[in-house]
Amino acid sequence: MTHTEHPSVRTALPVDLDEAAHRCLVAGFEGTTAVPDTLKRLIDRGLGGVILFTRNVRDAEQVRRLTDTLRALRPDLLVAIDNEGGGIGHLVAAGAPEVPGSYALGVVDDPALTARCADALAGHLAALGITASYAPVADVQRKADNPIVRTRAFGEESGLVSRHLSAWIAATEARGIASCAKHFPGHGGTLTDSHHELAVDPRPYEELDLEPFRAAIAAGVPMLMSAHVVFPALDANRPATLSRRILGDLLRHEFEFEGVLVSDALEMKAIADLYGEAAGARIALAAGADQVIVAVPDLRVTLECRDAVLEALREGVLAEERVREAAGRVQRLVERYATPAAAVAPWDAEAGLEAARRAVGAPSLGVRGAHVVDLFPAPHPALNWGGEDLLTQVLVVDPTATGTAVAGEPADLEGVAAEILAKAGGAPLVVATCDAGLYAWQRRLRDVLVARRPGAVEVATGLPDGGAVCSYGRGKVNLRAVAEAVVGAR
Repeated sequence: MTHTEHPSVRTALPVDLDEAAHRCLVAGFEGTTAVPDTLKRLIDRGLGGVILFTRNVRDAEQVRRLTDTLRALRPDLLVAIDNEGGGIGHLVAAGAPEVPGSYALGVVDDPALTARCADALAGHLAALGITASYAPVADVQRKADNPIVRTRAFGEESGLVSRHLSAWIAATEARGIASCAKHFPGHGGTLTDSHHELAVDPRPYEELDLEPFRAAIAAGVPMLMSAHVVFPALDANRPATLSRRILGDLLRHEFEFEGVLVSDALEMKAIADLYGEAAGARIALAAGADQVIVAVPDLRVTLECRDAVLEALREGVLAEERVREAAGRVQRLVERYATPAAAVAPWDAEAGLEAARRAVGAPSLGVRGAHVVDLFPAPHPALNWGGEDLLTQVLVVDPTATGTAVAGEPADLEGVAAEILAKAGGAPLVVATCDAGLYAWQRRLRDVLVARRPGAVEVATGLPDGGAVCSYGRGKVNLRAVAEAVVGAR
């Protein structure tokens, strides 16, 4: 045991205040069966929650055993996961329901169908003993070059996003699962991914996309997650996660939100590179956050954040009443959501494919025996973008197809183009891009292929890209629906 795993006599705080400080932390960890000893000690001290990732998932039975084990250590421990659907998900190996990403649901614009998809995801979580979902995304996709929101948003208009947020939140709540609208006060107006660096939304106050968050609060969302984004119109000096003006004045006083405000992960470079995770934890709690997420599996980082909070409390830098207030909100949350349902009703396993098909529409291109070229960026490591490929889904409906997947920019673009055309031979060519507007290499490779094969069919698997058909996302059902449209299999 290191010195950071327990307070010395000099640094000891009252037991109830020490527990309150621990309630303000959510920790990631490594493992699928055994709980690390350091995590056990944190839980014993009052840790507020854990966040699961793909690294913690082997199959459904294993996940349920793991969540039962965690809850046996402390019944009021919140067990959470990112569960947006679409191409982002950590529970594929555990049999997660296949639903399209939010953008496709917004294209269909049927809130009842969105609710059926959200219900399927929430029902599956309940069956696994996971009782909190860091979803849905409340951001509005405002900038064509935004690198991180895109098809994770329900759309490009606040009213549309608000409708579907409300439907998602209500369906999740009906399953006894805590939902979390993110990323307050919006990440859709930036040109930067806060996983990599600090993002800025330069718009004036009246242009910010606050309506969806008001709608989420009105729908009774129990959690909001903050954005690591600077909004000069609100606070020119600090990102929202660390801003008292944004978390306190705007969210608590103007919006009257009384639920739990949780930070996005502190190891994201927007916080870690400029402030450090430990200082980020202290400042976020002082600014008005109730919980901070330390998602990395290295529990030493969590301990450093915890120690920074305890030190700030001891020195009076962080007010005791602020931590007790935060811990009280967390306690009310876990009293509602920590215990999984004893019985889980079935969910509609077909809702996701129905939604994906309706988003694509009903084009029937009738291209059989094609060589499918699937161009897409390398999976985002933090989001676990699954890297699903279009050819696999085309083969389900047309076993005569062949194809080439190109995940990430090739070193020799001309050489790859020549190789693709040689493989295709005389077969029809289908060229799929994913957000080619963001990735110049996709545009160049697509243009080379289409120039040499003028009859090639163009497909978009991200946001609309001028292709003949668009899936609006790269979830498995998104790709299945667009594969059916290309082949004419419906």
